[in-house]
Amino acid sequence: MKTGHLYLLWFIALLPVMILRDYTPNNELRYLSIVDEAFRQGNFFTFTLDGEIYADKPPLSFWLMMVGRTLLGSHQMWFLSLLSFLPALAVIMIMEKWMRREKSSAYQPDGLLMLMTGGFFPALTITIRMDMLMVMFITLSLYTFFKIYNGVGTKGDAYLFPVYVFLALFSKGPVGILVPLLSTIIFLLYRGKIRTWKQYWGWKSFLIILLGSVVWFTGVYIEGGNDYLNNLLFHQTVGRGIDSFHHKEPVYYYLISIWYTLAPWSLLVLGLFAASIVKKRINSTLEQFFAVIILSTFVMLSLISSKLAIYPLPIVPFLIFLTVLQFNKFDMQNVWNELTIALPAVIFILALPGIVYVSSMEGMQYLADRFIYAGAVVLTLTGILVIYFIYLKRDSVRSINSLALGFLLSVFLIGWSMPKLNNQLGWGNMCEKAKELSEENKITDYWVYKISRSENMDVYLGKDIIKAEKEDLLNENNENKLLMLRTKDIKNDPDIHSLVLNKVQYQFGENVIVILN
Repeated sequence: MKTGHLYLLWFIALLPVMILRDYTPNNELRYLSIVDEAFRQGNFFTFTLDGEIYADKPPLSFWLMMVGRTLLGSHQMWFLSLLSFLPALAVIMIMEKWMRREKSSAYQPDGLLMLMTGGFFPALTITIRMDMLMVMFITLSLYTFFKIYNGVGTKGDAYLFPVYVFLALFSKGPVGILVPLLSTIIFLLYRGKIRTWKQYWGWKSFLIILLGSVVWFTGVYIEGGNDYLNNLLFHQTVGRGIDSFHHKEPVYYYLISIWYTLAPWSLLVLGLFAASIVKKRINSTLEQFFAVIILSTFVMLSLISSKLAIYPLPIVPFLIFLTVLQFNKFDMQNVWNELTIALPAVIFILALPGIVYVSSMEGMQYLADRFIYAGAVVLTLTGILVIYFIYLKRDSVRSINSLALGFLLSVFLIGWSMPKLNNQLGWGNMCEKAKELSEENKITDYWVYKISRSENMDVYLGKDIIKAEKEDLLNENNENKLLMLRTKDIKNDPDIHSLVLNKVQYQFGENVIVILN
């Protein structure tokens, strides 16, 4: 299979999810709400959420979302999904080109397939976030650095390197510049060539990064003044780095999370990486550079106070491809390496009985869908096939490719179940029904009780909701009100249960619309 065909296969596998799913309330809908608020206020460099300063993220991704809304007239899932998919595809293409340039060998699909199916990489490929855009620019900057280091860079690469670094910073924040800076400086130190650092981080590079930052910060100051600029420069950098107010986790957090960040390849990738270090098999310049990127970034992220399992995403491509580079240096048919592939295969085998059992449980019946069952069947058959390749055919590489292709086929099939799963995932259907009911009953306000992040419903409803307290619901005149709340609050609170008793109700996943009249 040619690389172009493999890229197309990956796109097709993810396409149903990319076009059929709803927005997640906690992050995706919040970003769209921020974009809508920026449109209303006429802001370009500064952003707010419900009137409060939102300096958590740089503007680049928001600008792309704004372009989509301007061109299409509204937020469209297929367009917003491309804002992560295209950068992810670019990362894969860069890594494939990089490997081909260094190995001078024919294309092998194992590394590409492992990256396409490696834990959070495919998950963030279909998620509306800034992370994949930053990873693309980080990868481009490191690839450009390595070309210059090897003497094959062009004159333009000397300017592209700092441009990519700035764009990484402009995509997600300080990590975008810290990863290339630490990786390259530590690599030069390791190789005994630190005196050449000015070739990469000289005055031209710093001038380009500085000029980009000056334009950005000037725009911020003009629109948001000192308060916004201070929040951006200090609260979101020093605050998060030293004593985070958001996502604070212990220093060892990534030692735990990395195992599911890389699933189903965790045992294989981390096992070979550890073995390569212990047995001193990381010999080539490329392997050493990849190892430096991985270790320096991992340590740096561990020392930063704010942590999420997705933050080590920039090292995932390098972990995967460093593993592939080690395949020829180890006996892939030894007991440990076979086991690292066999264990995920066994989990795949359990997919069908597992989903049958879970979908029969109370409150989980929504999983009893023909597409989900079909995907589970594919996973089970894939697991069996992988075990066959490992222990009867003694072909580990073929088993890796089979595991990845089976996973992609399963994702494609399960993706068609998204319309049925959307009520569990987001609020799109519920809000559309709420708008319809408000028109029918001539209700002007939407009341919401105890639904987290409900303020972001304004993306669907076109207006702000009213967050109601229990006292408001019990004491107010509740004639002709539209209320959205959680099913469990009706079950667990006698007062709320009494309030909505005998009222017209519409169920959407774990939430309910009630017409109070």
